[in-house]
Amino acid sequence: MRNSPQVILVSIALAFAGCGGSGGGQGGDGREPGAGNTPPTIAGSPDEQVLEGDYYEFRPRAMDSDGDRLVFTIMGQPGWANFDPATGRLWGTPDVQDTGTFRNIQVSVSDGSSRASLDAFDIRVARAYPGSATLSWNPPTENADGSNLGDLTGYRIYYGKSAGQLDRRIVLDNPGLTRFVVENLPPARWHFAMTSLNSRGIESRRSRTVSKKVA
Repeated sequence: MRNSPQVILVSIALAFAGCGGSGGGQGGDGREPGAGNTPPTIAGSPDEQVLEGDYYEFRPRAMDSDGDRLVFTIMGQPGWANFDPATGRLWGTPDVQDTGTFRNIQVSVSDGSSRASLDAFDIRVARAYPGSATLSWNPPTENADGSNLGDLTGYRIYYGKSAGQLDRRIVLDNPGLTRFVVENLPPARWHFAMTSLNSRGIESRRSRTVSKKVA
């Protein structure tokens, strides 16, 4: 595999405007007289799948520009999960009897006057399978133009049940690896390809695809 400067990942910085200041004429809670309540905000992207027997955790990010105390609530809480109303943290370890999809879970936050909610989401508890495939490779040493590759940062493994649709991905942020075991594969013929990544976020072309039948 060789690093190729064809794919460039662009990062976007977001700035949040703050508010503050002091002065006369404010109420006892620091707000201007007659000022209304500012609703809280909540954000976060919960994982929507966990293997039975694995630990799951999600904690939303919430804030209130008025400095009001926030309380979290949840609808559709899975029976195998715990929930903390002080932080919105959802966590737990599903067992084999919990396999299936837990739908329409929604986490909300309130400042006592207004409420904000995340979009409802599902959590699928998937069965853990014993199948695995071992991949090994020689680390790349040069770029596509023949120059020395001195800033290798890791690899990406792409795999799936169709050679033309490798729709699953594993991120390996360790350039020293030369071997990796892909686990929890249900019975099927699985196909694999890899790329390498440099410190500038440039990803190489994919390697040739290899396959293994998992019984």
